[in-house]
Amino acid sequence: MINVYYNNSCKVCNIEISHYKKKKVEGINWIDISGNNKLVSELNKTPEQLLRRLHVAKDDELYAGAAAFILLWQYLPNYKWLSKIFALPIIYQLFNILYELIAFFLYHKNKHQLEYFEK
Repeated sequence: MINVYYNNSCKVCNIEISHYKKKKVEGINWIDISGNNKLVSELNKTPEQLLRRLHVAKDDELYAGAAAFILLWQYLPNYKWLSKIFALPIIYQLFNILYELIAFFLYHKNKHQLEYFEK
C-alpha cells in the first residue's frame, strides 16, 4: 500500500496523475495536497515542500521527487520496467536532475497556490 501526494491544482501534474489513476490499481491511495493544511503537519513538510515535488509514502517512509516516481511506477502495470531503468545509478542521477528542473519551473508557475494554505 502506498500513498501518493500530488498537486491536483497543477495542470501538468493533474494530467499525469489522472493518467495513472485510470489504471485503477489497488494499493494506491491518491491524495491531493492542494491547500491541505492537515498534510503539512502529518508529513512534517512545509506547503512549499509539498507543492514543489511529488511525494509517495510507503511503510512509514516518505519519498520525494524522482525517488517517488520510481516507487509509484513499481505499482503501476506497464510502468515497472521504467522503475527498473530509471533506478540505475547514472540514469537515476540524470532523471533526478531533469525532474528537479521541471519541478522548479512547475513550482514557480503554481506558486500562487500557497495562498490556499492557512498561515
